[in-house]
Amino acid sequence: MITEDTPHSAARRALLRGLAGAATLGGLALGTAPASASPRPTASRHRPATAEEALRELADGNRRWRTFRERHPDESPAVRRTLTTAQHPFALILGCIDSRVPPELVFDQGLGDLMTVRSAGEVLDEAVLGSVAYGVLELDIPLVVVLGHQSCGAVKAAVQADLTGEKLPAHIQYLADRIAPNIDRSKEGDARVDSTIDANIRAVRSRLAAEPDLAAKISTGELAVVGARYELTTQLVHRVT
Repeated sequence: MITEDTPHSAARRALLRGLAGAATLGGLALGTAPASASPRPTASRHRPATAEEALRELADGNRRWRTFRERHPDESPAVRRTLTTAQHPFALILGCIDSRVPPELVFDQGLGDLMTVRSAGEVLDEAVLGSVAYGVLELDIPLVVVLGHQSCGAVKAAVQADLTGEKLPAHIQYLADRIAPNIDRSKEGDARVDSTIDANIRAVRSRLAAEPDLAAKISTGELAVVGARYELTTQLVHRVT
């Protein structure tokens, strides 16, 4: 546990906080202050402060989504004004790039609620790991969800390449190589793909939970890292243990 800033750690934190600070695009200011430096906004909607509360909020939001009772929260003019100077997302979702599984929709959340990181098949690389670490270490997010989904194309491609031995084009082979160790070869056909989707979620979750900085927060109860899966046919998100 770090109790005081060294010159190196102070510089590091200043750099990371700068990522959440001012930015411009065509002269339009996108933010005016570091997101981690501002006080938490006052809002009528309760903001989950623990992993348990965050999981409950995500479950409630997914229930609204799959029963067509979406509230589309945190989109009001007041919330948008508040978010120009601070962000305090209560969960980070590491999901697939699939266009059918946008986390803000399937959990019925709004602006400033979720930090989302997406890569095909939830594959981890340094950019993904750094993005997750930023959310947890700099914004104090208490919950990370590794969200896989039914009929994942990246997993299908990895399983097919493993069966045929054929190389996939360009950088897609990189994705298949990262998923390949999680292929469930005890199953055949569609069952192999389906089982591998779950195995891949578990493997990604385990690797994140083993990252030293994240593991330290898990050990103190400040962070939970869980695996979950979205079913395209029912729109249900359920835990993968």
